[in-house]
Amino acid sequence: MARAQGARAQMALAFETVYGTPPAGGFTKMPFASTTLGSEQPLLNSELLGYGRDPLAPIKDAVTADGNVVLPIDAATFGFWLKAAFGQPVTTGTGPWTHEFRSGGWTLPSLSIETGMPEVPRFAMYSGCVLDTLNWQMQRSGLLTATASLVAQGEAVASTSAAGALSELALKRFGHFNGAITRNGASLGNIVSAEITYANSLDRIETIRSDGRIDGADPSIAALTGKIEVRFADQVLVNQAIAGDPCALEFAYVLPSGESFTFTAHAVYLPRPRIEISGPQGVQASFDWQAARDTTLGRMCTATLINDIEEY
Repeated sequence: MARAQGARAQMALAFETVYGTPPAGGFTKMPFASTTLGSEQPLLNSELLGYGRDPLAPIKDAVTADGNVVLPIDAATFGFWLKAAFGQPVTTGTGPWTHEFRSGGWTLPSLSIETGMPEVPRFAMYSGCVLDTLNWQMQRSGLLTATASLVAQGEAVASTSAAGALSELALKRFGHFNGAITRNGASLGNIVSAEITYANSLDRIETIRSDGRIDGADPSIAALTGKIEVRFADQVLVNQAIAGDPCALEFAYVLPSGESFTFTAHAVYLPRPRIEISGPQGVQASFDWQAARDTTLGRMCTATLINDIEEY
């Protein structure tokens, strides 16, 4: 008997025209490292008395469908996740194309995501997926991945795939070696590591339904936060934190073949850090930064992806 193995698992993604309704086709094969996307329905213990010490049968509670997807940051498929986070991009060029994803949009697209284990067989279609958070880390070495947190409406399990024929994009993956950080256009040195988290702060619409599912997930006030670990060598960031002035932080990756991904937080505010001397080694400072709306551009952040994909 065949047993499920993660090595044989697959994932397909497509944007929905109608929330909660998987499209008939147009699914794209997605690379991923792991996923916790799933649906669960807890049981409620009976509170009734008068039937002895043994409890009565439990009652089913509401259905919850959500989870995370750990995915590579690459030049092609990462655009689908950026579209889920920010909405439709502004695309320019004639090849290569420049896709500019801007924060602040009121409407987010929903997705249908199918995860499959062909050897069981089990194919789970998660409809009405809306991206809640997207985060990743920058460091000197290791594999570069991002984590997308999703809120779904429901799950439908079948023994055959409902995604149909899948299109597959060439994987051109960014690495930590391709990364760089700038502050107000100038290279920012002495950075040990950096974290970036964008959140749509979804509000689940939990109406009364016979199927126990939610009616939707609406974005509220967005948040862009992060953390940078700095080898303490100068007072530039500390002076900014004391003054309370914002700066623009740019996190960029560029491949030798020309593809690039640039994430710019236009108005970043730094807290005043505690500078500790914990031993004979180098002194490091940690800044838990947060971004806000830039009054000149009218938005908080911009994600720019340059590749050979014409549209998302």
